[in-house]
Amino acid sequence: MNVNFSKIAVVGAGAMGRGIAQMAAQAGSEVLLVDSMPGAAERGLAALAEQWDKLHAKGRLDAAERDGLVSRIRAVTTMQELAACDLVIEAIIEDLEVKRQLFRELETIVAPTAVLATNTSSLSVTAIARALQHPGRCAGFHFFNPVPLMKVVEVVAGFKTEPEVCTRLADYAGQMGHKAVQARDTPGFIVNHAGRGYGTEALRIVGEGVADFATVDRILKDQAGFRLGPFELLDLTGLDVSHPVMESIYHQYYEEPRFRPSVITAQRLAAGALGRKTGEGFYRYPDGAMQQAPEAPAPLVEKLPIFWISPRAARRAELIKLVHDLGGQIETGATPSTAALILVAPLGFDVTTVAAVERLDATRTVGIDMLIDDAATKRRVLATNPATRVDMRDAAHALFARDGKAVSVIRDSGGFVTQRVVATIVNIAADMCQQGVCSPADLETAVTRGLGYPQGPLAMGNLYGPTNMLEVLFNLQTVYGDPRYRPSPWLRRRGALGLSLMHEEEA
Repeated sequence: MNVNFSKIAVVGAGAMGRGIAQMAAQAGSEVLLVDSMPGAAERGLAALAEQWDKLHAKGRLDAAERDGLVSRIRAVTTMQELAACDLVIEAIIEDLEVKRQLFRELETIVAPTAVLATNTSSLSVTAIARALQHPGRCAGFHFFNPVPLMKVVEVVAGFKTEPEVCTRLADYAGQMGHKAVQARDTPGFIVNHAGRGYGTEALRIVGEGVADFATVDRILKDQAGFRLGPFELLDLTGLDVSHPVMESIYHQYYEEPRFRPSVITAQRLAAGALGRKTGEGFYRYPDGAMQQAPEAPAPLVEKLPIFWISPRAARRAELIKLVHDLGGQIETGATPSTAALILVAPLGFDVTTVAAVERLDATRTVGIDMLIDDAATKRRVLATNPATRVDMRDAAHALFARDGKAVSVIRDSGGFVTQRVVATIVNIAADMCQQGVCSPADLETAVTRGLGYPQGPLAMGNLYGPTNMLEVLFNLQTVYGDPRYRPSPWLRRRGALGLSLMHEEEA
């Protein structure tokens, strides 16, 4: 089999190293597996053999293929045995000086033409390569765990990386069955950078007392279509992994407000409530299964009030039809009567601000998130303000639950939950394109494959409308006075010109 690198080595026989070694062997390379811990490489080799035996038992590999794979990989005990390798991939501890020391040693062993690749997820490739006499041979080659299933790899060029090195690595990733995406050497590369918006904004929402963890998870899954809620995802990854990445990217970007971590995860990390691996995180996991309290049923309301809908409501015509279809009586006066339940549907603003600006009776005012077409969601989200009467809150809840669709009622929040999180994700992605971290196409590929979002963030912005995303962000800035919500020039200019967020300027 003709592959870009005929003989490679993987340094580090943990889960990530084993996964890389597996894909390299399946691509046709001869693979050497080495680990500084005695016996680790041999255990890794045994685990791979067991994995291929299982694939054989399922009929996905014939006996000859299985035997060929086993014969192409072997464990070695010394670095000197890597001398003939034309590629070495390190998958060791995330410690800059440890990686530098390894690369210094490797440079004295392998040929000058051999490529040295780091699987780092959070350290600078440029900083790692600085240890080398020939830094042009070094590049990032960042896989995701579990490697055989996560079919994307980030190829990262350091400041002095030779372009040919990245081209060869990208081609090799394709031979492994993975899609390569090209990134500049910036904190978090593509996936960990783009992923900052989901968890950090959700943590900010919880930190404000807007809703609890489970409610935020339900909203983002049922209304916005994410496969896992942010707190389910943090529990799955483990705070011992996630929180240090949050802090690392925040500090590497010199305290950029968009990436500000949360004291919530810092406290839970200190308490050892890491997630699934410790049996307790944002949820509890007795016997390994997530324990989640059931939602309270919708309140029973004998008689609904009449509804008045703000003329400034987003998707006002759709909201009027929805209330009508659910059996609500609507009054059409220019101002609400003294008995009406007032519905507002802002983008980015909170209910309090809308009530104040429109001079509405806040005690009877309830907000509904209409960013997304109601027919495309499994959940409706209502928001009260600090003055909203309980009877008005319950009446709105009862109406919007009439057809059996789930309803979440949260406390006042600029942009509800979905608007805030989606706009933050889109804005960070747009700014990555503005900075030239990667191409829009590679960003979309990396995020959909690496994070499992329902769409890439730029496609998400196009779906909900760049102008809507801008309105949400501008209004969030007004409500909170926080520069984290300042719109990226990439988003602002494309929104103003009616262009797709995927649009690139001509060279």
